[in-house]
Amino acid sequence: MDYEIEKNLYEKGINFLAGVDEAGRGPLAGPVFAAAVVLKNGQFLDGVTDSKKLTEKKRDYLFDKIMDEAVCFSIAIADEKEIDNINIRNATFKAMNEAVNNLEITPEFVLIDGNAIKDMTIPHECIVKGDFKCNSIAAASILAKVSRDRFMLKCHELYPEYEFDRHKGYPTKLHYEKIREFGVCPLHRLTFLKNIVDGDGNVI
Repeated sequence: MDYEIEKNLYEKGINFLAGVDEAGRGPLAGPVFAAAVVLKNGQFLDGVTDSKKLTEKKRDYLFDKIMDEAVCFSIAIADEKEIDNINIRNATFKAMNEAVNNLEITPEFVLIDGNAIKDMTIPHECIVKGDFKCNSIAAASILAKVSRDRFMLKCHELYPEYEFDRHKGYPTKLHYEKIREFGVCPLHRLTFLKNIVDGDGNVI
């Protein structure tokens, strides 16, 4: 990670720069989480990179470090009902915008992981593989990933038969087996399960 994108923005006089990322676009169940993080001007946190490249132990350590050292941060969700109603792309945009809008400090510029965003009123740039290129986006990816994983562990306590603690709602062989065995629960995204359940959530 060379930090050039962020360095250039700081050099242009941007003081409050937010990085934004999401976790949970692909799962069959549960919300999509988005996080926004504003780091201190010129601050680059060691070890922070794409959350998917880190061990759970390292993510947990960095999660606490980011929350301790960030100027401010915000985490937002769009739940499975919203995902089914407006589709995962729009639900992700909604969560990202909410995360930015809920920051204690309004950022002057926003760096967003990915290639698109809608309804972002603050000056911004979308960056493909941004969690590899921008420290603030990588920090946001860690907050979003850890928050979502912890949420799915709580869901496991409510619906232990689906073993959400093992797959976190992602489309694994085990998860499909559990859906075929037990049907769907209120956490499932029905629009992601059209091949195995009908419109009422009954297994075909």
